[in-house]
Amino acid sequence: MKIFERTGKMALGSRLRLFTMRITEDAAKIYALYNVAFSPKWFPVFFVLANDGEKAVSELADEIGHSQPSVTKIIKEMEAAGIIKANLTSKDKRRNLVGLTQQGTDLAERVKWQAADVDKAIDGIIQEATHNLWEALVEWEFLLDQKSLPERVQEQKKLREGEHIQIVPYQEHYQAQFKSLNEEWISAYFTMEESDYKALDNPKAHILDKGGQIFVALYRNEPVGVCALIKMDDPVYDFELAKMAVSPKAQGKSIGKRLGEAAIEAAREVGASRIYLESNTRLTPAINLYYKLGFQKVVGRPTPYQRCNIQMELTLTQ
Repeated sequence: MKIFERTGKMALGSRLRLFTMRITEDAAKIYALYNVAFSPKWFPVFFVLANDGEKAVSELADEIGHSQPSVTKIIKEMEAAGIIKANLTSKDKRRNLVGLTQQGTDLAERVKWQAADVDKAIDGIIQEATHNLWEALVEWEFLLDQKSLPERVQEQKKLREGEHIQIVPYQEHYQAQFKSLNEEWISAYFTMEESDYKALDNPKAHILDKGGQIFVALYRNEPVGVCALIKMDDPVYDFELAKMAVSPKAQGKSIGKRLGEAAIEAAREVGASRIYLESNTRLTPAINLYYKLGFQKVVGRPTPYQRCNIQMELTLTQ
């Protein structure tokens, strides 16, 4: 159809639905050609029962990849047509099974010739076609099992949006955003503390003048994320990764990851060997990010923050 030439791959689902409808309608015509009163949607259930024998509804659902309510509805339709019988008792009397009636068993024998003819007809299409649709479907199903289409689209979304993200050094005119972005997330989960106000009200004196750095994430030139690398007077750690905050409206764009990577690279450039951070396990996305950046949990260090219940470190390789 010409509409798909205009829509492109965006309409993959719509095109597949139309294709499925076409094949399903053709399948109904083929059953009629062989004088078989049968609905194409029954075939997966019918095939399993004909080849494997009696099954529980849950087993049928797992086998054909349908929901149990969907399978139950199909069973009722097939039972009304006299093809299967339901509520059969298993040998151990603990399960209700579904099986073919004698009419269903006879039908299974009749459709063998139909199935052979259909196989040969489809083989003929495969021979004529440039691409083997059957093999392609197997491959697509495998690839989508490894990574779903929404996940793949999310990756592309992040890549596209990432083109509009810049990580830039802190300048004095970013002080208001540095404070407000941190204040926003801290107040949402915890209470602002004295140490927060010191760093956020005067980042120059408490971070920059002491040898630290601050990074600002710009999305389409708007400040949407911040992160600080604070110089530590400590025999073990060179810097603390702190004051990372990303605006809720800009989350999902890997901005936190970009900020963390920029801070880590800056620490490497000045010869740092270890970076320290403090956080709270309530902040699950943040903790997951830190692990992805290479941080590992440590214990036993004093902290000025009441909200801190996890401490982490990153050992930098030279």
